[in-house]
Formats: sequence, structure tokens, C-alpha cells
Amino acid sequence: MKRIYVVGTADTKGEELAFLADAVAATGASIARVDIGTRGATVPVDVSADEVASHHSEGRNAVLGVDDHGTAVAAMAAAFARFVQSRSDIAGIIGIGGGGGTSIITTGMRTLPLGLPKIMVSTLASGDTAPYVDVSDIVMMPSVTDMAGLNRLSRVVLHNAAQAISGMAAKPAPPADGRPSIGLTMFGVTTPCVTAIADELRSTYDCMVFHATGTGGRTMEKLADSGLLSGVIDITTTEVCDLLFGGVLPATDDRFGAIARTGLPYVGSVGALDMVNFWAPPTIPERYRGRLFCEHNPNVTLMRTTADESRMIGEWIGTRLSLCQGPVRFLIPEKGVSALDIEGGAFFDPEADAALFEAIERTIKPAKTRRVLRLPLHINDPEFAWAATTAFLDIARQ
Repeated sequence: MKRIYVVGTADTKGEELAFLADAVAATGASIARVDIGTRGATVPVDVSADEVASHHSEGRNAVLGVDDHGTAVAAMAAAFARFVQSRSDIAGIIGIGGGGGTSIITTGMRTLPLGLPKIMVSTLASGDTAPYVDVSDIVMMPSVTDMAGLNRLSRVVLHNAAQAISGMAAKPAPPADGRPSIGLTMFGVTTPCVTAIADELRSTYDCMVFHATGTGGRTMEKLADSGLLSGVIDITTTEVCDLLFGGVLPATDDRFGAIARTGLPYVGSVGALDMVNFWAPPTIPERYRGRLFCEHNPNVTLMRTTADESRMIGEWIGTRLSLCQGPVRFLIPEKGVSALDIEGGAFFDPEADAALFEAIERTIKPAKTRRVLRLPLHINDPEFAWAATTAFLDIARQ
């Protein structure tokens, strides 16, 4: 029988854990109370901290046999991640915690499949949640008050959280319709291209479009590594710019790694490689003062990449795509790489584009399965979208 796992530190948050578990059970759901505390539980639980800790790769003493709190929290997080991966009866999972509990519980949540309901009620939910959510689908819910005993507000928050997780877990999501899934990357400045590709392929493929904001690319590649994608149309590789030049929406060094590991059919391009993303102008690093900028909105400022930077970007991408043994087609739109990089546009710079294109062609090692194609088109021209679609269908059917 599937159960909703209700997780918390039963040593310091016992009262709140018991209240939340009872609230979930009151909806009619089957539950399991799980303790991830590092000291003795103050309320009854179904899964003890000792049992969770025993899943640590070095045994329970690596978690419960240490005096340093930070070390114990990190070890319990590792143990909890292994614990949840060993379970086959999780219908959904809800956690409560402050700093330590949030870190432990979300470490485990991030290992669970996308789509499985996950709610984290946390004192940290109104701040920077990126370290806890990462590229998962965890719902972070602010506890509003601290978890130091129940009060009239915390009871309402926990009641609402219980209703939410029960509703999410009550009925399974509809099954996939049988179409294979593909990942596509898009930015506002490449939207016409990617939209046209997705419209063309949607009758045959389940098109998952990812916003190229750093986490978007990482999410797409995580799905590729997990075997959930049948191919990738990576039109918008802009996250590389932020990685190399200190932007706020960066890829990681493993960008394109999943493509190399899986050998998936891959069509890529240079979408939005003309820009590095920063927040509002006062946040831009001093070393970039005097550069060409475009205000995307009051909170986002774009910086045009130079010819030298474009060359570095092209070499970085080319080196990594040369490691891909699966079918690769990389398309170069000679008339511009974004809505801003077009004749008369704010970022139109043929010299920088030429440096980018030359570096890619020079660096991607030619092979029977790897080709670079130049097209006398702008990236948002309908003909370019059709060329990318055709290239993908060609390699996907091989």
C-alpha cells in the first residue's frame, strides 16, 4: 500500500510533526511518520531515526555516533537520501524543518522521481530556495512562524500543507500518451524559433521546452541522463555565456555531459550566445562597466559578448560536443543568434558572431555522426526552424 511519508526531526519538532501527521491521516491517507532527528524522539514514529541512519554507507554510527551537529546533519542527509530510494511505497512526501531539517529532507526529496508529490514546510522557504530545490519539483511552503511549538498560525499552515499533499497524492497523474519525449531549450530572444519547432513536432513527440536559465538546462540534461528523453533540440545554449563570464544564469561544467553519456540524437545551435545575464544594473561587476548593455526588464540586464568572449564560448562548446559519439547536428544561423542580434538590433555584431562561428567549426571534430551546418538565415527565421526540425527528424530516424 502506498503511503504519504511525513518527515521531521522528532527530537526538536516533535509536536509539529505529530500535528502534521494527524492532519494528513485525517484526510483518509495512509501515512508513515519518519524521524530524521539525531537525538531521541519525543513523539511516536513509524520509522525511527536509527532505521534511517542505518542506510548510511558507513552505518548508523556515522550519523548517530558523532558529536558535531553539522557533521551529523550532513550524514543524516546522506542516509535519508539512501533510505527514500530504498522505499517502493511512497505516494508522496511532506517534511517540516528549520535549517537542518530542511537540508536533510530536501536532500532525500531531490533523489525521488519528478512528478512524485513533495512539499517542504520550512522556515527558509521565503528566501533563496535554490540550494534545496535545485532541479527537482519540490514545493517549498513557508512556515511563517518558527517551529518552536504550535500556535494559531502554525496550525493553519500545517493543516493547509496536509490538505495539499493529500490532494496531490490522492489521484495519480494521467499516464503519458505514448509519444516519445524530447527536450528543447528556449529564451525569450529565441522563442519564435523554438515555438515553431515544437509546433511542427508536437504531433509526433512530447515536446518539453526548458527555459535556458541555468536550472532549465540542468533539468533537461537530468532527464536525459534518467532515460526520459528520446532526443534533444538545444537551440538556446546561452547558459554557457553566464558560466564562462560570471552571469547569474549559468550552466555547470557538465553542460552537454548528458548528451555525451547517453548518445541521444542532438541538434544544437548558438541561441542567445550574444549575451550574459545580470540582475539590475547596480549588481553588474565593476570589471564590465562601460560595456554594451540592454535592459531586458528592471531586474535583468543583458551584456553583449565581445569577439574574444565569443571565440572562447565557441571553443568551449565545440570541445564538449566533440566528445559526443551519438548523432550530432549543430546549426549556425549566419544572420544572427537572437532577437537582439539582427541587423538594426541592439546586439548586432557580425565580428563577434564570426568569431563564435569560426571557433565552433574549428573545434567540433568532424565525424560521420557529427556535422556543423551553416545557414544564411537568422535564428528566428521560419526557414531556420524548419532546418532544425528536419535535421532532428533525420538523425532520430537513423
